[in-house]
Amino acid sequence: MKSTQYTKKVMDHFRNPRNVGVIENPDGYGKVGNPVCGDLMEIFINVSENEDQQEIIEDIKFRTFGCGSAVATSSMVTEMAMGMTLDEAYKITRDDVADELDGLPPIKMHCSNLAADALKAAIDNYREGTEPEVEVQGSCKPIDIDIILGMEEFLDKGVYKNIPNLEDLRDKRTLIVDTGEKSLELSIELTDFTGRVILVTNKDGIPGAEQLRKRLKFSDVKILRESKLIEIQGTNDVEKVIIHDLDEDENYELFVDAVILL
Repeated sequence: MKSTQYTKKVMDHFRNPRNVGVIENPDGYGKVGNPVCGDLMEIFINVSENEDQQEIIEDIKFRTFGCGSAVATSSMVTEMAMGMTLDEAYKITRDDVADELDGLPPIKMHCSNLAADALKAAIDNYREGTEPEVEVQGSCKPIDIDIILGMEEFLDKGVYKNIPNLEDLRDKRTLIVDTGEKSLELSIELTDFTGRVILVTNKDGIPGAEQLRKRLKFSDVKILRESKLIEIQGTNDVEKVIIHDLDEDENYELFVDAVILL
């Protein structure tokens, strides 16, 4: 399996995650982070007793910051654990979660599949009152990018992975993903060809070095801060994108004619 190949189940749980949210005053709480790749997962559980007086997971929620497979594994582990006894849920492993998703890319197995660890931390927190925050080390490769649905489908149909002929983008609504200073420079240069340039960045301020930030501030580039491109849609060519607002934790549509991800 290639490092960027995702199964249908992974894509489904990424696009339609189950049990997203927070339980106020949970019975158990687990938080697991990987400092190398930055994935962070939180699991909240409420526990009750069944007819056999066994403790079961009555409710479970998750909150995750990370790539698509991080979201998918968190979603899947909550679906697996719902209704299980604590003993059963505690036995869920990373491999179990990956198997339920019909596999994960090898590059994502260790750095993103931390959901089972977060579940164990929540159960330990409930049972023993242990510290809920756990830092997990792993051999992640942070150069692997997040899932952007439709990226390959619309390549050369409005999606550019290299600097295009800017004349071809004249008067077009163009979205540029912040991938570094080259993309920031390009967004400013593109304003000479179209007045509808949108820069999407996960930063909470204007990205780039000081001089570049000043140029962006006084340019016609519209900056979508604390945001992430997650999907590109259209019929034959690019028509719109789905943006995830990291601050509000919600998605919204944006109509564009072109997307540039260098």
